[in-house]
Amino acid sequence: MRVFVAGGAGAVGRHLVPQLVARGHQVTATSTSAARSGLLAELGAEPAVMDGLDAGSVREAVARARPDVIVHQMTAISPAHTGRPDFRHFDRWFAPTTRLRTEGTDHLLAAARESGVPHVVAQGYASWNGIRQGGWVKTEEDPLDPLEGTAAQAAMAALRHLEAAVLEAGGAVVRYGGLYGPGVIEDQAELVRARKFPLVGGGTGYTSWLHLEDAAGATVLAVEQKARGVFNIADDEPAPAAAWLPHLAEAAGAKKPLKVPAWAARLLAGEVAVIMMTQGRGFSNAKAKRELGWQPRHPSWREGFREELG
Repeated sequence: MRVFVAGGAGAVGRHLVPQLVARGHQVTATSTSAARSGLLAELGAEPAVMDGLDAGSVREAVARARPDVIVHQMTAISPAHTGRPDFRHFDRWFAPTTRLRTEGTDHLLAAARESGVPHVVAQGYASWNGIRQGGWVKTEEDPLDPLEGTAAQAAMAALRHLEAAVLEAGGAVVRYGGLYGPGVIEDQAELVRARKFPLVGGGTGYTSWLHLEDAAGATVLAVEQKARGVFNIADDEPAPAAAWLPHLAEAAGAKKPLKVPAWAARLLAGEVAVIMMTQGRGFSNAKAKRELGWQPRHPSWREGFREELG
């Protein structure tokens, strides 16, 4: 197929493009800068410069590529774009990605309609943001948490917008867990080594993790199978922070994480960080395994963290 990857130079895109090419697909991959065209070409794609927030730019790039499927991987959450994660000011830190998941999604879907592209696959998110009711592990039948009244409310609304728009267009949303892997995990490890990533309260909040290779692999399956609907793409072991954070520190050769009470973390890092670390809900990958036939190459963060940081 002719596959158009919007955001092909991003963390997932750098794994997705080679996997698509290896399976015989013709890939056009975009970035916002011509400086990344060389990287995209090395990955095996036809490079294209596109501004996801400019409807004309998106329309022109899609029309030129004439794809059979569009894959939406546009975000702006790398430290190069927005600096280190800032949960205290989540709304400001995440604002560019919020726009890409609302305006950018709408531009891609409009371009797909105009160019007659029959299928769209979009990146979603399912790591710790399941609804904070009931059990600790959620399925696709459970709603995402709107986090109303917090600095993450706009970002969560953007996710709901993306999912509703893509599903209405007959596409698929692949909700990635917390991503780690080359070019990503070192940023997390650096914070742990600097003892700037403490364990909050009892560390009871759950998180689902996902290696970049596995995010790409699941997306390839959604593309090839012309999947429809929402799929949680995460490893096999949703776990509380009290389990995974000390393990990450050990794998990174760091001291044990500091422990801080929730009230202190709320003052220092904000409500969103406290919710993630004490109340977060992880996600089940059973539907993706059952309907896409997906199996993660890195089934647990336990081995995955060691492999990446060892």
